[in-house]
Amino acid sequence: MPPGSIDERQREILTAVVETFISTGEPVGSRTLARSNREGLSPATIRNVMADLSDAGFLEQPHTSAGRVPTPEAYRYYVEQLTGKAHLSHEDQNIIQGSLHGISDVQEFMERTSHVLSLISHNVGVAVAAGGPRNALEHVYFSRLGDQKVLAVLVTKSGLVRDRVLRMDLPQSDLDAAARFINENFRGWTMEAMRTELARRLEQERSEYDRLMTSVEQLYRQGALAGGDTAQAVYVEGAANLVSGEQDRQRLQDLLKTLEEKQKIVELLGAYLDTKQEAVRVVIGLDEALPSMRNLVLIGAPARVGGEVMGSLAVIGPTRMDYQHAITAVSYIARLFDKILNESE
Repeated sequence: MPPGSIDERQREILTAVVETFISTGEPVGSRTLARSNREGLSPATIRNVMADLSDAGFLEQPHTSAGRVPTPEAYRYYVEQLTGKAHLSHEDQNIIQGSLHGISDVQEFMERTSHVLSLISHNVGVAVAAGGPRNALEHVYFSRLGDQKVLAVLVTKSGLVRDRVLRMDLPQSDLDAAARFINENFRGWTMEAMRTELARRLEQERSEYDRLMTSVEQLYRQGALAGGDTAQAVYVEGAANLVSGEQDRQRLQDLLKTLEEKQKIVELLGAYLDTKQEAVRVVIGLDEALPSMRNLVLIGAPARVGGEVMGSLAVIGPTRMDYQHAITAVSYIARLFDKILNESE
C-alpha cells in the first residue's frame, strides 16, 4: 500500500497512532484509539484497519499481545501530512523572539539558535555558521595600551568583534599606519585569504614599505589578525536530552561522541540539507551518513540573508519526537534569521 493509496479512515487512524505513541511512548492498542475516535468506531473495526496498516509496513507489533508502534514509513507519511499545515504556537514565538532579541551578527544568532531549538523541541539544537562575505574583514584597529602592550580589534562584516592584547612595543603612529594599510588593502577579504596574501606581500614588498611592512609583520606574527575565521562555527546544545531515551550504553556513548565532533555535524547537515531549497527538510533515519545516528531524525533548513546562505540550523532527536514543534520552530527561525540580519545592516 503506497502512501498515496491510504484512505481517509486509514489516514486518521495512522495519525492517531503516531500522535499517541509520540505522547506516551507506549505501544498503541485499538481500545485506546476507540476511546478517542471521533467517528465512534469500534475497537474491532480499528483493529482491522491497524492490521491493514501493519501489512502495508506503517505499523509494527513489538510483542504479540501488545499494541502497535509506528515504523519509519509511518513517520514519513505523518510528516508529509503536516507539511504546510503546522503552525507555531504564540508561546513558542514569544520564546524565540525573546531569545533572539537584540542580535546583530551571525555568530551570536547561531549560538542562541542552538539553545532555543533545544529548549522548544526538548532534543538537540544545532546551528552551523558558514563562511562568506559577511564574515570577511570590515576593519581593524590597533591601540597602544602601555609599555609592551597593544590592543588589536578586528571587526567582520557580520558585526563579530574579536580583540586581543599583544605583547609588543610599537608607537601609536606606526599602529595607525599599519591599520590604515590593512583596511585600505584588505577590507572585504576573508580572514584566511587576507593572511595568505599578507604573508606573500611581506616577502615581496618589504623593501618598498620598509618601516610600514615591519610594523605590519610584527602585528601579523603576534597574531593580531588571527582568530577571525568564522567558517564552520558549530553550536550544539541539548545532547543530554537524548540520554533519557537511549537504553543502549554503547550506542549512547557513540552518539554523544559524534555530537562532540563538530566536523561530523557539519558533514551531516551538508549531506541532507539542500541549500538551494528554502523548505524545512525532515530526514528520518540518519545512518546512511553516520551509523551512530540510526533511528534519529534531522529537521533542518538553510539560514539565508538576502538569498545568501550563511549557515544551517536543525533539530536532531529520536523518531518519537514532537514533529510539529520542531518543524515550525526551525521554519520560523530560518525566516527570522533573514529578517533580523537584514534589518541590522
